[in-house]
Amino acid sequence: MSLFFKIDSGLFKFDFTDHHAVLGVPVDAEAKDIRKRYLQIARRLHPDTCAASEADKQWASQLLSKLVNPAYEKFAQERSHAEYMVLLREMSKRLVQESAAIELKSELSKQLNESNNIEHVYRTSLRQLAQKQYESFDQVPQLIAQISELNLVYLLRKGGSTLQLPSPPQATVPSSAGKIKEPSPPSPPPQESVVEQYLRRAQALIEKNNLPQARVELQDALKLEPNNSHCHSLMGVVYLKQNQTTMAKVHINKALQLNPQDPMALKAKQVLDQMIQKAGGQPPASSKQTQSGRSGLFGGLFGGKKK
Repeated sequence: MSLFFKIDSGLFKFDFTDHHAVLGVPVDAEAKDIRKRYLQIARRLHPDTCAASEADKQWASQLLSKLVNPAYEKFAQERSHAEYMVLLREMSKRLVQESAAIELKSELSKQLNESNNIEHVYRTSLRQLAQKQYESFDQVPQLIAQISELNLVYLLRKGGSTLQLPSPPQATVPSSAGKIKEPSPPSPPPQESVVEQYLRRAQALIEKNNLPQARVELQDALKLEPNNSHCHSLMGVVYLKQNQTTMAKVHINKALQLNPQDPMALKAKQVLDQMIQKAGGQPPASSKQTQSGRSGLFGGLFGGKKK
């Protein structure tokens, strides 16, 4: 496939057409996921469904016919897909051999190069770029280049290599004796782990009552740390607020099993027991009463409703 614009970053720099980057999918994407992504892009770019001016529609049509369609055709046929993956594996070996000469341009690629959680950072960063890849047509080459650079770093890291990035020069300060001495390096700020980022976002979403998205954040966190008691207690709170007592009980009990002193899980357990007791033996409370009964838990944990 011959691109109708030049990309000189990522795998393209090695005279390799990165079809995965064109479609915005991981280098190990399955055929069904590639097709799903292609259909999303095609709907965005096709003249009949493209919500853009006439000039932009012409550019979108060019992107679809000269860039996206040829990339998808490479994956659509089993034989050509297999041949392409062989070339990609050979490229991966070449990258390891030439890693000393590779320079990274994007911050996301540099973060991936230094990360201990390769899979998560790679897929999260790629998804972030792919979401806006074909929103603004004039940014398409730049975003393809960034995705391809992510693919390059991912292949390198999976091959066991990490690029040695140059350190920024440090300033020197004169000492009282007029000599030059190196300043003491500043203490690095404590870095928030990936799971901590998920939990922080989930708690903020719970405060805003955006429960479905909070649950997604917590599910991703549990994939990384299935025995995180705080994560299970937050998930229990989400299910409580959605009146799903069965699932709430599962996560609250798990949180207490992992940490019997977890304060959030203990409060959630009290509210859960009250809800189960009312549902089992007493007339159902009015919605106002129910909301009032739960506000003690949610307000106490998250500071009440924001006004």
